[in-house]
Amino acid sequence: MIWDILIILLLLLCSAFFSAAETALTGASRPRMHALEGQGDRKASLVNRLRAHMEQVIGAVLLGNNMVNIFASALATSVLIGMFGNRGVAYATAVMTVLVVVFAEVLPKTYAINNADKLALGVAPAMNVVVNVLRPIIRIMQIVVRAILKLCGANVSTELGADKTEEELRGAIDLHAEASGEVEEAGAMLHSILDLNDVIVGDIMVHRSNLALIDADQPPEKIVQAVIESAYTRLPLWRGDQDNIIGVLHAKALLRAVQDNGGKVEGLDITALALPPWFVPDTTTLLAQLQAFRKRREHFALVVDEYGALRGVVTLEDILEEIVGDIEDEHDIEVPGIKTEPDGSFIVDGTVTIRDLNRHCGWRLPDDAAATIAGLVLQEARRIPEAGQVFAFHGFRFEVLERQRNQIRLLKITPLASPTTASAA
Repeated sequence: MIWDILIILLLLLCSAFFSAAETALTGASRPRMHALEGQGDRKASLVNRLRAHMEQVIGAVLLGNNMVNIFASALATSVLIGMFGNRGVAYATAVMTVLVVVFAEVLPKTYAINNADKLALGVAPAMNVVVNVLRPIIRIMQIVVRAILKLCGANVSTELGADKTEEELRGAIDLHAEASGEVEEAGAMLHSILDLNDVIVGDIMVHRSNLALIDADQPPEKIVQAVIESAYTRLPLWRGDQDNIIGVLHAKALLRAVQDNGGKVEGLDITALALPPWFVPDTTTLLAQLQAFRKRREHFALVVDEYGALRGVVTLEDILEEIVGDIEDEHDIEVPGIKTEPDGSFIVDGTVTIRDLNRHCGWRLPDDAAATIAGLVLQEARRIPEAGQVFAFHGFRFEVLERQRNQIRLLKITPLASPTTASAA
């Protein structure tokens, strides 16, 4: 009988191993295992190979676990029947239920979920042997299971699509950001990187109404004066019509030319100093534009619409600001943006982009139908509002403070206690 009890305990130990292995391999950090494998860790490489065939691992775990549990229960029933007769069946059921649940399921799985990475590395070699030994039986089980699932119309694909992979990555970023407040800003940057392929140049460009354009037909003295007074180092040159951009003048190139000319401005051929203009469609994604900047080794591009009309300019700094936030220096021009009021409301310029406002205030206003906050109000109101009109949608109160012609210039935005459907006051 002593040997029977020892065998039962050994079987329970095997059951605990299978339970812990399943939980550890399932819960182990995929990025950490990938990083360890890149550092040459053989056990991490084995963990990744097992996880790549998780269906076989689960089959081996279930098969092995059920075999040892059934064997242990049968052996315990036999021992207790010999001791107590028919009542031994009830005793064996009660005792084995407690032992299996506590020591072969809850205890090992609790430990495994709290030490998943460490335990996964420890059990991987043994599980690899088990999977290889049971592979013929597992394959037969897989064929049967897949056939049944196919008859039921269930999808048995184990591959994640690109959208699901991105969702998983975004979820991991949010999870780590919530766990540590120190990485919250880094999490926002990582989200912005993932958004680069969803945001177009037209959403972040500097609009042509805010551009510093130079008429190439002006005297060189006036052009030099305009470059000196401008806060920008690259200035588009136009001739005849502002949509007819003939080049981009760099302040450094102009200064070199003045120096080479003995410090004199007279006689300079400004258009000869300008670089050829580079036009990009306003529908270009930020990721594609960033790659184009790197390939061409340029920092400045002119944005045009589908008709070829100038819409604005986009720079490498504009794209970087989408990732890291505003980058300001001593030459940046102060422009109306976002001002926090004592009552918790915000005075916002109509040209502020929804993405910048969301990032600054931690909001989630939709930016799929409009790029600026003024555009969002126009989209939701479905009309051009008058100054003083109030709207409520997406959980915020929007008051139009200033309108110039058909353009909303200034808004007062107040978060509401609860989301309110679009309405007009």
